[in-house]
Amino acid sequence: MYAVIETGGKQIRVEVGQEIFVEKLEVEAGAEYTFDKVLLIGGEKSKIGKPYVKNATVKATVVKHGRAPKIIVFKYEPKKHYHKKNGHRQPYTKLAITDINVE
Repeated sequence: MYAVIETGGKQIRVEVGQEIFVEKLEVEAGAEYTFDKVLLIGGEKSKIGKPYVKNATVKATVVKHGRAPKIIVFKYEPKKHYHKKNGHRQPYTKLAITDINVE
């Protein structure tokens, strides 16, 4: 059984036991988090939401918080003496999917 959830403006396909990286959530490490925006439940009998599946939740445990590797953003205009260098590290939350509930 699998599910498609919506978090951080993205849609992610998840299964029980899978570890995923999502946009940073304001939850402590070791705590449980419940996703209620479930778009699809797949398996032997699929359910598609309009836009969300009613009474469906996905439970996950927060493994850790962190920051992704640095990405260099470099802007320049040739022959104009304009250049700008920036770095960015996106914060993330690592989750372990524990349960998919459908009522």
